[in-house]
Amino acid sequence: MLRTLTAAATAVFCATAAFADDITIETATGPATVPAQPASVAVYDLAALDMLDALEVDGLTSVNKTYLPYLESYEGNLGTLFEPDFEALNAAAPDLIVAGGRSSSQVEALSKIAPTVDMTMYGDDLLAQARARLEAYGELFGKEDEAAALVAELDAEIVATKAAVADKGTALILLTNGGKISAYGAGGRFGWLHKALDLPEVIEGLEDSTHGESISFEFVREANPDWILVLDRAAAIGAEGESAQEMLDNAIIADTTAAQKGQIVYLNASGFYLAAGGIQSTMETLSILKSAFGG
Repeated sequence: MLRTLTAAATAVFCATAAFADDITIETATGPATVPAQPASVAVYDLAALDMLDALEVDGLTSVNKTYLPYLESYEGNLGTLFEPDFEALNAAAPDLIVAGGRSSSQVEALSKIAPTVDMTMYGDDLLAQARARLEAYGELFGKEDEAAALVAELDAEIVATKAAVADKGTALILLTNGGKISAYGAGGRFGWLHKALDLPEVIEGLEDSTHGESISFEFVREANPDWILVLDRAAAIGAEGESAQEMLDNAIIADTTAAQKGQIVYLNASGFYLAAGGIQSTMETLSILKSAFGG
């Protein structure tokens, strides 16, 4: 009986300890229970890596190429955002895996190696998601105060940028890619620029798709935005080809108000495109816009 009682007590203790070491946080797919303050984390999402770096979380390892200079120190041998190297990941034996966005389709496979959370951020409410992710990371790593401070900085920058763009006219968000251009509206993946900043669209009803609505230079001239906000996808992913500046340096775009007033703004390509929602990339985007619109 003594052995039985001892075994039972040990089991209860272990279960209690395991419970105490777990935490439930909000993710893109709902609440998830994971190990609290994991010592080693494999990150398959650049926006997540951006936030965890800003929070100065230790024990981070990421994919082969991060594209962003401030995240290069985390590059490892874990494969790519789309194709994890499962053998290398298994050998790394992380306590937690953070997926999201481009790696979200791999969550089920990744969870077979270690507890995995999907922290995807996407769409016109991107900033609300960013605040929620920061709060979750703060709880997970015991950095609630640091997360709250970053959210406060973000909110202050939004207010300042919103003031800078006020009454400055309409805008059109363009993506250049391999000699082609597409446009995004308020309901698209970059629509948070319009909604969070009350930045008027030059034209409503643009197709809401991942790579935007395919358009022509003539479309841009007819729409005639006061401002053109440009994302150079080739530059973002380090691909060769004609740059956004070269593409838009033509007689048709030159007819627009944006070109004539020198109001074509080139966004931080890799951060804006690959780490969308990351606190550092978002702050950089807002800073670029505040400076451009503020004159």
